Amino acid sequence: MKNILILGAAGQIGSELVPYLRKIYNPSSVVAAYRSTPLTDEIMQGGPCEKMDAMEAEKMYAVVKKYNIDTIINLVAVLSAKGEANPPLAWKINMDSMLNTLEIMKEVKGAVFTPSSIGAFGPTTPMDNTPQDTLMRPTTVYGISKVAAELLGDYYHIKFGVDTRGLRYPGIISNVTLPGGGTTDYAVEIYYEAVKNHRYTCNLGAGTFLDMMYMPDALRALVELMEADPSKLKHRNCFNVSAMSFDPEMIAAAIRVHMPDFKMEYQVDPVKQAIANSWPNSMDHSAAQEEWGWKPEYDLKSMTADMLNILSKRLLG
Repeated sequence: MKNILILGAAGQIGSELVPYLRKIYNPSSVVAAYRSTPLTDEIMQGGPCEKMDAMEAEKMYAVVKKYNIDTIINLVAVLSAKGEANPPLAWKINMDSMLNTLEIMKEVKGAVFTPSSIGAFGPTTPMDNTPQDTLMRPTTVYGISKVAAELLGDYYHIKFGVDTRGLRYPGIISNVTLPGGGTTDYAVEIYYEAVKNHRYTCNLGAGTFLDMMYMPDALRALVELMEADPSKLKHRNCFNVSAMSFDPEMIAAAIRVHMPDFKMEYQVDPVKQAIANSWPNSMDHSAAQEEWGWKPEYDLKSMTADMLNILSKRLLG
């Protein structure tokens, strides 16, 4: 990666990825693109930024040519729970932004990273240690769009030689940006509420296991995959990656190690619970380990200590 365009730079991943990449690469070569949600001052002042809509291919192409972009990181997506509230809009945004990105990078012979998700799996997928290659019949429009994006990425690589790569991310936990409309959001919100109020009302039931990952690992995984030797990649657009699997009771117990008075109750959201029940409890990421050396650095214990420490300083002064 030399000149990088990040679509969706104001989102949960993008808002942390832009500064992360600018520390690794030349800051002037990392372009942050956003549509309506404003970027942070750090991003606006740290390098080039462009206000544009990923649905408008001509404007995206103009930005690509302006900065001589060789890599697009496409983070544009309507997430699982929000997608179920408006399936046609979710499909249009998720797929049109993907197709525009692939078409443009086919033209300029560049690379594309698009994140996939545990949402690409469905209730008929093996739930424990979900294989890299397995049955995928998702039951949300978000999941369906992610499977389609994986297949499109493979197609554009085979048919047109586009250097497409991607990760099937689990739930991502951040100490910087709150998520926006995902099923795994509780695993971020619980830390904020623990610090502020020492209690939390969880919208997923006890015993709901889901794969999770701390943001520092998620960012590092993206860079490691994009910098990996392409000759060693058997899979390109769908690497399972994970770091930990837990249910709400386990994360609450991890918090109580630091806050013994923390209390949690349940008010289950039936829509989010149904989605979570269709997703894997844990994923097998041996393909990522073998093909490009993936290894997580954080587990539930170390992530919880770091989250509470950082949020306490920020929220409580």
